[in-house]
Amino acid sequence: MFRTLGADYGGAYLPEALVPAAEAVAAAFIEAWPDPAFRAEYADLLATYAGRPTPLTTCRRLSAELGVRVLLKREDLAHTGSHKINNVLGQALLARRMGRTRLIAETGAGQHGVATATAAALFGMGCTVYMGHTDIARQAPNVFRMELLGAELVPVGGRGTLKDAVNAALRAWVSEVDTTHYCVGSVIGPYPYPWMVREFQRVVGDEARAQCGPTLPDVVVACVGGGSNAAGTFAAFLDTPARLVGVEAAGGAALTNGRPGILHGFRSRFLQDDDGQIREAESISAGLDYPGVGPEHAMLADTGRARYTTATDAAALDAVHRLCRTEGILPALESAHALAWVLAAAGTDELPAGSTVLVTLSGRGDKDIDQIREAS
Repeated sequence: MFRTLGADYGGAYLPEALVPAAEAVAAAFIEAWPDPAFRAEYADLLATYAGRPTPLTTCRRLSAELGVRVLLKREDLAHTGSHKINNVLGQALLARRMGRTRLIAETGAGQHGVATATAAALFGMGCTVYMGHTDIARQAPNVFRMELLGAELVPVGGRGTLKDAVNAALRAWVSEVDTTHYCVGSVIGPYPYPWMVREFQRVVGDEARAQCGPTLPDVVVACVGGGSNAAGTFAAFLDTPARLVGVEAAGGAALTNGRPGILHGFRSRFLQDDDGQIREAESISAGLDYPGVGPEHAMLADTGRARYTTATDAAALDAVHRLCRTEGILPALESAHALAWVLAAAGTDELPAGSTVLVTLSGRGDKDIDQIREAS
């Protein structure tokens, strides 16, 4: 089950105690995903519980100002306020099929933790969420939402960000594999998680492509931390002429500044020092504050099918204000990085006047309101 992509990205680099658990998840997903009954129940949950399909919104005022047509795929309007619910509902169904009674998860910005707690409440499962102490302080609204939903929140030390939360969740999984499913929140981790999460998130791209009709966008843009919203969006446009652009936080940017390495059970590109030790990422956005990226993004970067660039904290904040004041939409700080690229590229050779650009608005900014206020 040691599956890899080009340049040996991906795989499953695990302690012996976790190998059977990962193999069980892989076997269950391989069996479930082609099963019409599983797919029908998943589709019904997406439609009647998560609120899919989410709309495709044309930003009329912003488009007029920039001279390009800006389309937003509105994952902020999905239940729980982000794309994370798509993945979690699928994994919860899989966990139930496997006979698991508890979910554990890591979270950075808190949206994946909220989505996991939501699914656990829906399915009557126990739920424990691991979250770094730094992120707990800057994402207080989502912390309270998780507690309201009945999840146990475990603060994690170290630097207190997403990397530390993943470490803690993996350690916990070792001792709980018989009853517990680790609900990974992005296209990271050992096989089959990067593939499985991409498949659960490709509903974002499939819907957007259908909603665009016969005229496809010239450019498709999404923010990239671990990269699940981007992977799900890009999957639907890989066979089209559309250019794919992933936007990382400038203080992280594993694809821009990293090199191949292994962390959290998979091989990809990571921020590392000269001795190969993992360097910390720095971002105003908790969801992009991760020192690596999903293996499929590393492959897409190597092959040139997708281009990856960065946006600074200041540019992301400017994008938040711009979208609020032109369209009345408050984006999450993560999503604002993708929009920041559009603001900078409009009218240049990267995004010529008259182009159409599709941006995945991966979440809403309510969770970030205190940070936005303090930084503005």
